[in-house]
This record gives sequence, structure tokens and C-alpha cells, in this order.
Amino acid sequence: MEATQDAIIIGGGMVGAAVATALGQAGMTVTLVEGGAPPAPIAEDAPFDLRVSSLNLASQRLLDDVGAWSHIPAARRCPFRQIEAWDERERHTTHFAAADLGLEAFGHFVENRVIRHALWQRLAALPQVTTLCQASPVALVTGGHQALVELDDGRLLAGRLVVGADGANSRVRELAGITTHDHDYHQRALIVNVRTRLPQQDTSWQRFTPEGPQAMLPLPGPYASLVWYGPPEATREREALDDDALRAAIERDFPARLGGIEAVLGRASFPLRRRHAERYTRPRLALVGDAAHVIHPLAGQGLNLGLQDAAELSERVIAAHAAGEDPGNRRPLAGYARARRPRNLAMIAAMESFHHLFTGAAPLRQAGAAGLAVAERLGPAKQRVMRYALGI
Repeated sequence: MEATQDAIIIGGGMVGAAVATALGQAGMTVTLVEGGAPPAPIAEDAPFDLRVSSLNLASQRLLDDVGAWSHIPAARRCPFRQIEAWDERERHTTHFAAADLGLEAFGHFVENRVIRHALWQRLAALPQVTTLCQASPVALVTGGHQALVELDDGRLLAGRLVVGADGANSRVRELAGITTHDHDYHQRALIVNVRTRLPQQDTSWQRFTPEGPQAMLPLPGPYASLVWYGPPEATREREALDDDALRAAIERDFPARLGGIEAVLGRASFPLRRRHAERYTRPRLALVGDAAHVIHPLAGQGLNLGLQDAAELSERVIAAHAAGEDPGNRRPLAGYARARRPRNLAMIAAMESFHHLFTGAAPLRQAGAAGLAVAERLGPAKQRVMRYALGI
């Protein structure tokens, strides 16, 4: 058995790597276990990946605090300064501008692989952090003075704290016996990367239709990531179209303000499900990110919630360690759960409401559309909503 670590983090994705960098730069000893290979370098002129996240200001601040933001090249991140949403017939709309809050931008759209690579670059500079790749947990024992994690390669790890950051199908959560509350929305989201006829844009927009929303997420240059929600069968049919047919379908069915498409560069789809762990902690164990909660992607808040989990847990664990306390004892973990669970539940409830309002029966859709119009007239309330979503 290897030396006891302050923390063992299972999952080297964006949220797990964020926790590892935060704890490592605070002087704590950390072992990060990743089931796959370490992220590969990304050329600045490489095609944009389909997996793109909206980073709000709180998430950017965390990445900056752990020294990762500077590793994200400007050519791979796109600021968005305006957000628009409207109903199917574009009769009711609401508009948010960063300038109204005195901000330069609401945040940035960045590929997931770029964020992850930036975090791993930072990890490489932290001697307190050990990374173990191509390894997964097969057994977990928590409680007592330390937790034990057995890996599938036979190694046995000991740590004062285990952090499950291994995604929606978390093996850590399963080994810890933590159940989840699940819901299938019976929809799929089709992601399509395109080159647009318009130059660089700074507005992210979304139109609500009875089938589901349509969204445009700007990428650097004349590129965009389009998200098209719909019933599973219809979405699979669209995904199976050739590039010319899919381009024609998007130009026919998406809002005219998209401005036309020069090329379809890639596509993929995924089912929409909600999953929430019945608890975030056990003795010497904490779940973060998708291991704790998977929400409807409607507002693009999934990664932001996960990074806020990472920030909250890291802050409490680092404070306990600095005070000479055991970082895996009940106090910091209970404080983390008390802080994050209500906020995550509130976001889950908000996304549920939006989903049912805009894809439900006609009276509900009319109420949702009217709500957009009302929101547009409530200046101070709009600003409070945006500050909450931005984490500021």
C-alpha cells in the first residue's frame, strides 16, 4: 500500500482536475486517478470539438485561481456579451447584455478538451499531485482514520478524503452505496458544429419551440456550435442526414438570424436525462460535478455547477488542512453539502420548469412565452437573475 494521501480524487475530467489543482497548490498531497489517457496537446488551428461548455465568470475565476486560465489560448475561447431568448414565433423575447451589468462579457465558450488540457498542464507543475492513468476503482472502504481505494491494476491507495469526480455513471458513487433520483426527458440534443456566413459573433441565442429549444453558441471566428433539441426519433433522423441535407434542414428550421451556413463540420447527439445523488457525502467521501448531479443542459450550467462544487469543497478542505484538522472529517464535508445541495436543487428545479413550460401543452407554452416578455420589462430582476447565473 502506498503512503497515505491527503486526498484521492477519482476522475480526471474538468471538475476532478480542478479539485486536484486547488488542493495541490495549497500544499496538500493528492493522487488523481483517471480511467483514460492523459489529455493530448491541441494545435491552435485544430478543428473545434463538438463538446463545448459555457464558462461563467465564477468558473473563469476558479480556473484563474488554480493557474489554468492562462493555459487556454485566446484562439480557442469565444467571449459572449449578449444572450437572447424568444418563443417560436419571435413575438416574445428577452435580451441580456453584459454591459448592463458593467461587464465586458458574461463568460466564454470553450471546448471541454481545451479546459481539461489546461488543468492538466497546471497539474504537471504541482509536485504534490500524482496522476495515475488507465486505472479505475474496484473497491472502496471509507470511515475510520482513512479511506482505502483498490484499483483494477491491483494497487491499494489510502487517503484521508476520497473525491468522486467520475461522471454521471460514477463508480465511486456506486461503491459508496449512494443512490440517485433519475428522470428521462424523452428528448435528444443534436450538436452540430458549423462554419457560418456571418463573421465572429458575440451573442448566444435560444429559441423555444414545442419540440424543444434551438440554440446558437458562438465559437471563435466564423464558427458556431448549434444545439437542436427534439424527440429521439426525429433527432436520430436529422443526425443521419448527409452534410448538405443537414445544412439545408438547419437553414430551413432555424431562425433566420443564423445568417446561413457554409459548411457542416461535425455532429453528435445525446439523450437528455436528469440524475441527482440522494446525498453528496459519506464519511471521508464527497461527490462533485456529474457524479453528484446531472441537469437539463437547457441553460448550459452543468459544468459551472460542477466547478462551483469544486471551489466550495476545495475551500473547505483546504481551510481544515491549514488549521491542522483532518481534511476528511465530518465538518468540512457537511459544510460542503449544506452549501451546494440547495443551490444545485434550485438550478435543477429552474431547468425543469423551463422544460415543461416550453415543451408542454399549448397553455403552458403561452405562459412561458408571456414570461419572456415580462422578464424583458423587469430590469432589476433581470440583473439579479444574471448575477446569480454568473456566480457573482
